[in-house]
Amino acid sequence: MSKNWREDEEYMSYISDLINTEEVQRLGEFKQHYHSTRLNHSISVSYKSYLLAKKWHGNARSTARAGLLHDLFFYDWRSEKLDGGSHAYVHPRIAAKNAEKITKLTDLERDIIIKHMWLATIAPPKYKEGYIVTFVDKYCAIQEVFSPMKNTIKQKWHKFLVS
Repeated sequence: MSKNWREDEEYMSYISDLINTEEVQRLGEFKQHYHSTRLNHSISVSYKSYLLAKKWHGNARSTARAGLLHDLFFYDWRSEKLDGGSHAYVHPRIAAKNAEKITKLTDLERDIIIKHMWLATIAPPKYKEGYIVTFVDKYCAIQEVFSPMKNTIKQKWHKFLVS
């Protein structure tokens, strides 16, 4: 399997109608987890989730599509507060509504998007694909926050040892 999502023909066949839409591309304008854009985060969640869904005999197509659309909202969650509850509760519902403007969601895709914040919210996913996206989302967020830090620490440690 290809490590580069752009070179994975099957994956691209699942998301090609979504990836270049104005709405999905707009995600590139928003910071997500300090060192990534919301677009890069969404692609990362989508592709990693797709690979796991394939490996575990899940619905790889719906997993890839919902993973790409799971954070389809257009506000800065650090500074803008919305009515209706916490960001963890509200943004999946906004993402699902925005996704429905650009594609018809299956019940599986809608459940993945709405429930991807489980553990920060109380409603667990209904399907295994939802658990995949939920945990891959957390993994990617941690990786995006700490990966640049790891390189800085590694450089400082190397400098300390060489001196």
